[in-house]
Amino acid sequence: MEITVIEFHLDAKSGVSPYLQLVQQVRRALRLGLLHEGDRLPTVKEVVAQLAINPNTVLKAYRELEHEGLASARPGVGTFVTKTLTDTSLAAHGPLRLELQRWLSKARRAGLDDESIEALFMTTFRSTAQEDIA
Repeated sequence: MEITVIEFHLDAKSGVSPYLQLVQQVRRALRLGLLHEGDRLPTVKEVVAQLAINPNTVLKAYRELEHEGLASARPGVGTFVTKTLTDTSLAAHGPLRLELQRWLSKARRAGLDDESIEALFMTTFRSTAQEDIA
């Protein structure tokens, strides 16, 4: 039997719809190599029980993943990952993660809370991305 390897969470403050948060979490897990081809996603019933959301929300997310070619439903069995998004840069993740963890520790020691850290990161990320485009 396949093992479910992702546990979803929702952020009501994010401004992102719940179904899209689920899709983004699967994509992120695929990019980071946490989900692999053949892995089973949690059943709709499991996600509904865990997050207390409408089953149609989960179904919509899973349909979107199927539309993108990332997952496939097998009636009576579950929904399974059909494609990965990892690339050759995966090897760089370890050192970058360590550097980011050090930065997060510095930010916390400087008195920033999680919301401030996220705001600082996202504004810097966006401005750097725009500079790269220009």
